Formats: sequence, C-alpha cells, structure tokens
Amino acid sequence: MVKYLLNLFFPPVCSGCNSFLLTNEKVICTLCRHHIPLTNHHLIPENEAFKKFYGRIHLEYASAFLYFHKKGIVQELIHKLKYKGHEEIGTILGNWYAEDLKENMALKTADIIIPVPLHKKKFKERGYNQVTSFGLALSDELRIPYNDSLLFRTVYSKTQSKKNLLGRTEGIETVFDVSFYEKDHNKHYLLVDDVITTGATLEACSRALLKIPGARISIVCMAMAQS
Repeated sequence: MVKYLLNLFFPPVCSGCNSFLLTNEKVICTLCRHHIPLTNHHLIPENEAFKKFYGRIHLEYASAFLYFHKKGIVQELIHKLKYKGHEEIGTILGNWYAEDLKENMALKTADIIIPVPLHKKKFKERGYNQVTSFGLALSDELRIPYNDSLLFRTVYSKTQSKKNLLGRTEGIETVFDVSFYEKDHNKHYLLVDDVITTGATLEACSRALLKIPGARISIVCMAMAQS
C-alpha cells in the first residue's frame, strides 16, 4: 500500500531521460535502452578497451559495456549513480551486462571480483562506492565472489572528472596498495570500475594487484569514454 501511494504521488522516472516509467519498466525506460550506446566489446576479444592497456599491463581480458559521451544518456546514468545515490543504476547495468558475459571463456576462470576502491575519507563523504552495486550484480549473476577489502586506496584525491589528462595520470601509480595472504596467491582477479578514460586508475590498481604472487588481471567497466 505504501509503495502504491509513493508511486501515485511520486511516480518513478527513467534515470536516463527523466520520463515517467511504465509499469513494466525499471530504472531505465525502454526508449533509453533502445538508444543507449552499446560497445559490444564482449564479441571482440581484442577490443578497444583491451587495446588501451597494450604495453602497459598484461591483461587476460578487458571490456566496457557502454560508450560514454558528454551530455549523453550514459553520462546522465553515471552521474546519478556516482553523485545522486542511485545505486540501483549500477545493479541494473551489472545484471544487463552479465547476460553478455556469462559465456565469455576468459572470465570463466575469474576467481574474485575486485572494485576500484575509494579512499576512506571519500567513502565517508559519499556514503557508498559507486562501483559496488555493479560489482555485486556481476558477482551474483556470474557466481564469482566479491572482495572489497583486498585492494585499497592510500591517498585521498579530488574527483577525477574535474582534472585534465595530466592531472589524472600524475602520481596515480602510488595511490593503491593491497593487503593479501597466501590464500590470495595464483588468483584471477576481475577488476571493475565505472568509466575507462585514460586507463591510469585501472593500470595503477592492476599493478597493485600484481604484487600478489601469480595474480592475473581482467577488467570490466560500465562504460568507456569515446571522443
């Protein structure tokens, strides 16, 4: 009854275009789902996300679900997820993308899903890590355990989106570290994040994880910036 009354006075709207959702729609309306820019990286082993890390780190696999364009649907979704507390966006994107990734042979050997972490101070300010709901959805659908304590951020920094290219890469290699045990050796780690831009953050996280003996790395993100 309470849910009915809330929907009556505050009807749910699409997180992409703010239009009212129909009864059978959740979070993202059918029109936005139709127009949302899919990368189809899961169909291309050596896709542009994978190639972005050529010569930087060795990866088992890399992909992003959507293309991120300024003032586009995906930017609106990520902004609401990251700054407005709409964690359900991460969940629905994770559930959606997991359907594409279930038959991916490279990920069938993944042992643990690791989110790109926030610094403790940033986590306290925001109240949540915007990657968590996406990572947990992938974990549930792909049946890969989720671990948000192995990789951690050592340095508090300002929001990456407000920095230029140089600012995003400067000193990033020392920002992350790992706390691991012998049981964490020889594992295939699936690193998840929101948006691939320069790739510097994901590279730094991967280098930290590679301190673990026998570690192998794959990367899956919600979106990838495209000019």
